Amino acid sequence: MNDWQRKSPLDWETYVNKMVKVAAIEKHEYEGWVLTVDPVSASIVLATFLENEKVSISVVLGHAVQEVQILKEGDDEMKRRLSCIFAPEESKACSPEEEEKRKNALKTWLETNHIPVTEQGESGRTLCVAGVLTIDPPYGPEECSSSNEIILSRVQGLIQGYLEKQE
Repeated sequence: MNDWQRKSPLDWETYVNKMVKVAAIEKHEYEGWVLTVDPVSASIVLATFLENEKVSISVVLGHAVQEVQILKEGDDEMKRRLSCIFAPEESKACSPEEEEKRKNALKTWLETNHIPVTEQGESGRTLCVAGVLTIDPPYGPEECSSSNEIILSRVQGLIQGYLEKQE
């Protein structure tokens, strides 16, 4: 096991949204923006932006990583671009105003149904339900995240029902 594989997920998280240079075995080098690091294999997922808004994704397997050097911090615009890479097409079409409207409507509906909800993050874009579940834009069941599968399933069902009533 190499030094990179011995790091914890919290250590790897510090590399997300940063431009890095990865030195791998057999003198291979890779450069790109870190999208994520797989916590099981320690593999690094890198994104490189090409012309015409195309994106190249590469994965450097964790066992091959020898050194990772941070070259540049990502600004808010870069973080937004990176977060949109794997987003479904319908969520990309959502304007900031529409996103804010959806967030406020869902938050109001949750509060009306006596479900404790707060806003999280520096821009308040993430909704946090009862401190154990988060909902990211565009605020659908697929954007719910929680380590408690029972709560996750129930809140996803509630949101699905709410969205069906809206249509």
